[in-house]
Amino acid sequence: MAEAFVGTWNLKESEKFDEYMKELGVGFATRKVGNMTKPTTIIAVDGDKVTVKTQSTIKNTEISFKLGEEFDETTADDRKVKSTVTVQDGKMVHVQKWDGKETSLVREVNGNALTLTLTLGDVVCTRRYEKAQ
Repeated sequence: MAEAFVGTWNLKESEKFDEYMKELGVGFATRKVGNMTKPTTIIAVDGDKVTVKTQSTIKNTEISFKLGEEFDETTADDRKVKSTVTVQDGKMVHVQKWDGKETSLVREVNGNALTLTLTLGDVVCTRRYEKAQ
């Protein structure tokens, strides 16, 4: 199910990322850097384990998980969250919960394009990636 997401994806455009980071409580200086960063996301599947690596000039993160199983994650902005990733209707849905809050990161692939929709409360951020050739 997660195989459709496998590959190397380069960020091409981003909408409302600053608003999303602000809603998360990310400080001004970190948001400025985050807005300038164009990360590459590498998604791999090995049996029932999915690995998502995000690489940029500022920070690299890596998570490995089994679909549908909760795991502990430390996010790029250093939040300690409980995460669960599932595939629903062809979309990879990643839910993070912490301190009574919840955000969703939904990835959807259409050909060589991946759209990442980040939602926290009323804030919706869209980040568009292109598959590396």
